[in-house]
Amino acid sequence: MKLALIGFGVVGQGLAEILRDKGKSLSEQTGFDGQIVAVSDFIKGAVYHPDGLDPNALLRAVADGGKLDAYPDSPGLVRGMDSLQTIRESNADAVVEVTYTDIKTGQPATDHVRAALENGKHVATTNKGPIALNYRELSALAKKNGVHIGFEGTVMSGTPALALGMQALAGCDVSEVRGIFNGTCNYILTQMAKGTPYSSALEDAQELGYAEADPTADVEGFDTMGKVLILANTVMGAELTAADVECTGITALTLDDIRDAAANNEHWKLLGFARKEGNRVIGKVEPVRVPGSDPLASITGATNAITYETDLLGAVTLVGPGAGKTATGFALLADLLGIQR
Repeated sequence: MKLALIGFGVVGQGLAEILRDKGKSLSEQTGFDGQIVAVSDFIKGAVYHPDGLDPNALLRAVADGGKLDAYPDSPGLVRGMDSLQTIRESNADAVVEVTYTDIKTGQPATDHVRAALENGKHVATTNKGPIALNYRELSALAKKNGVHIGFEGTVMSGTPALALGMQALAGCDVSEVRGIFNGTCNYILTQMAKGTPYSSALEDAQELGYAEADPTADVEGFDTMGKVLILANTVMGAELTAADVECTGITALTLDDIRDAAANNEHWKLLGFARKEGNRVIGKVEPVRVPGSDPLASITGATNAITYETDLLGAVTLVGPGAGKTATGFALLADLLGIQR
């Protein structure tokens, strides 16, 4: 399977490392042979070779100078193609879309995904924007053009939250999905439960790389909101928009709130919900005092977790990493393996 990577930051490099390190075993175990033929990154530059690029040379180029300019020349190598050129003109079978997420507009990722599908190319993406805002349109476009779109990494990185809901639990009626979908907030709340004030816990999260310099998307709940939209619209068949999801972050919580909950064997968690109420699906993001008996109460640090409430199995909970280079790279690999199947 020939791959074009649109974006070559942490996640794209994570996939390249997996293909470099596990290519032989993947071929032997699954018959999958993933070959990177193109990389286009707005900052790092672009290279394309129809016969394939060397993953190790790609990684070395950006490690040494931060740019793909350092990728060695060879006959047939093309440089400088922009993202849409790469999608439309390369010989890739599948496009891996891993640019930055703009949850308000879904751009430029939505245009990338749309162009790939229109040109008969499969898509694997970890980008929440296109799926949260345009899932119905893009899934219909994929079906029309006989290709597939994979997006496992948009909710809990490589932890198969969507595969659980859309495949493993197929046949169950899912009445509610709820979960801890933001490791930054869960880390901060875990530290506050140990007596660390919010501001200090946030600083710790930033130093550890869990939180951005501007943590607004995390701590105000917007990142979790995007994941709620994806779960509601893909697993539960809703058509929610961002305006439909009531969103409250964790910035107003105090140590007194944390202590009061602990005194009642409860734990504050920022939860995202998608819940059936009659013929509607309701989406919500808010801090919740979770009883100690709930599996979500024991989830600490940057770990994520999701619970599906079903008619046939009751509550089913999945716990795992929600971020990280290798974990998110694996999400892309899982989608590509699914496309191959």
